[in-house]
Amino acid sequence: MTSQAGTQDDFKVERVASVLRHRVTDSIRNAILVGRFRPGERLPERELCEMTGVSRTLVREALRQLESEALILVIPHRGPVVARVTPDQARGIYQVREELEGLACQLFAQHATDAQFANLREAFQALKRALTRGTALEQIATKNAFYQCLFDGAGNEALTTTLRLLNSRVMLLRSTSMQAPGRGKQSVAELSVLLQALEARDGKAARAAGSLHVRNAAAVAISILQESLATETAA
Repeated sequence: MTSQAGTQDDFKVERVASVLRHRVTDSIRNAILVGRFRPGERLPERELCEMTGVSRTLVREALRQLESEALILVIPHRGPVVARVTPDQARGIYQVREELEGLACQLFAQHATDAQFANLREAFQALKRALTRGTALEQIATKNAFYQCLFDGAGNEALTTTLRLLNSRVMLLRSTSMQAPGRGKQSVAELSVLLQALEARDGKAARAAGSLHVRNAAAVAISILQESLATETAA
């Protein structure tokens, strides 16, 4: 297994009872996001237990949560498998993301506090470092942290709740687009433009920059999904 897909220790779970189930769920989700388990691949319970270091009961609870997020499917006589996102499904998700995240950028520009701006700048610097020399897990984590700061500063609970419902599939598509050569550098450039608009408190420009970033990510991810589908069909 390559370092990008993570080593066995990357997915070990610390045994803190109050949050153990959530950590197991996060561990399996991360393993999917970095490509340790590919779309359509089975998720054997024994392997998941060995990977996370926890019991089958906790693994099964985590799988039920991931099934509710549509990140995995449970197929009769086969068990849990990683869900596939089709190009059409991805296109629909990105259409929703463009509208919601564009709005989040506009609201952040209009309402964020100085402290929230500072948090966003710090998250952006961490993201740049991860995209330059970080692991796949670090890149995903810092990208998610950047967006969490953005949504917190937008100050719209309904918006954040709606985006959370799409979160797992958004993260899966985000990790897909980040695989493309040069996408990390392009992403940093796009987010730099977004930060300039946010710091100028220009809601209109911030919304346009946020929407453009999502559209560009969509083009990359959908192209990758289409190529993957064509390869599988031809095989």
